[in-house]
Amino acid sequence: MSANHYLLLTPGPLTTSKTVKEAMLLDSCTWDDDYNLGVVQSIRQQLTSLATTTSGYTTVLLQGSGSFAVEAVLGSTMRQHDKVLIISNGAYGVRMAEMAQRMDIAHHVYDCGETSLPDAAVIEQLLQDDEQITHIAMVHCETTTGILNPVEAVGRLAKQYRKRYILDAMSSFGGIPMDIAELNVDFMISSANKCIQGVPGFAFVIARVDQLLVCKKYSRSLSLDLYEQWECMEKYHGKWRFTSPTHTVLAFAQALKELEQEGGITARYQRYSQNQRQLVTGMRQLGFETLLKDDWQSPIITAFYSPKAADYHFKQFYERLKAQGFVIYPGKVSQSDCFRIGNIGEVYQQDIAALLVAIKQAIYWENKESV
Repeated sequence: MSANHYLLLTPGPLTTSKTVKEAMLLDSCTWDDDYNLGVVQSIRQQLTSLATTTSGYTTVLLQGSGSFAVEAVLGSTMRQHDKVLIISNGAYGVRMAEMAQRMDIAHHVYDCGETSLPDAAVIEQLLQDDEQITHIAMVHCETTTGILNPVEAVGRLAKQYRKRYILDAMSSFGGIPMDIAELNVDFMISSANKCIQGVPGFAFVIARVDQLLVCKKYSRSLSLDLYEQWECMEKYHGKWRFTSPTHTVLAFAQALKELEQEGGITARYQRYSQNQRQLVTGMRQLGFETLLKDDWQSPIITAFYSPKAADYHFKQFYERLKAQGFVIYPGKVSQSDCFRIGNIGEVYQQDIAALLVAIKQAIYWENKESV
């Protein structure tokens, strides 16, 4: 690989297939039936089917990154007197709290720490102590660390205490098998450029229809009005209220075909898991330590402690890997010096093997320069 063509080992945007890129070479009209009925509506139906086998759910596509959709859900599903419990153990839980604060949404943050799992007993006590809480919001795979949060336990509590459950499955949907109806999820959020392996440009919300119907006129925003976006797509058979990101949508349609060809979400989960296990085994052999315990770790992205050598600098390490065709991620954990490596997208075992060789070479350069 050259410096202009490298493997993205990140949690998204990620490396896409040549055929996904080629799908964007076609121009489409946002009013055309071939586009709206043939592409957009098909995507909506496929996403709903991937999320659950239970009826009563629908998919809404929304322009912008995943954070746009998270803000749309928070701002469109909560009335003035509602309150959301935000379960946070990383940057994206913090971001949800900031959104709630900016929109003047009543909220309580349960911050369990960046390297800890939420405690179901603590959550239950919070629900018992504060009857004003109407919604629970949580990130499934918190890519700050790569931790995989207990969606099943929180879903059971949401059902038991009759709370609406908002799940940010940005970096997990399409890469980890789940049935959102079985998890009692009311609103699940993800993005085109994650495990479905499309490109950036839109996000989507898979929602219970009955919960979406009551949200009319709730939105604090014009462009991020989830109900209005859904109603437009329903009434006009796939039409977006504002300009559709047509090239991104076409790429996503191709990515969905390739997901099916691979064997669906289960097969993709197996590949991602194999990538992650191979990566961790190889990194440990090179002397690196993981931030999280293995049984808390998602197959999406892994955080590693930085080497303790005085002459180690992430920027140099990053550039040496990039020169060999690999792009990794800096650390995002506030209390630990680490870096992150993702293994989703068009990444296979031979790519992980090549990466480990490149890392070994980068370490050699570090050691050689310190002599």
